Amino acid sequence: MSGPRLRDTLLIHNERVKLLAGFANAVSLGLIGFAILRPMTEGTLSVNALTLGWGSAGLALHLVSHYILGMLRKEDTREDAHDRL
Repeated sequence: MSGPRLRDTLLIHNERVKLLAGFANAVSLGLIGFAILRPMTEGTLSVNALTLGWGSAGLALHLVSHYILGMLRKEDTREDAHDRL
């Protein structure tokens, strides 16, 4: 009876990982958007340290979201379990 329960736990874990990665990605896109739109609204299209900082933070958080997606777990099939023995 632990099979279906284990599968449910695995599905819950994977959904939480995907939600966290999606949240991190949304925040990163917001930071990148801020880095691009802020100078446009000020009327200066020059790139300064603040723009580079916000853009770099957004890019770093986007890469973190890819790393988080690497934490997804696969369900063991019978063949995989047999190969480990």
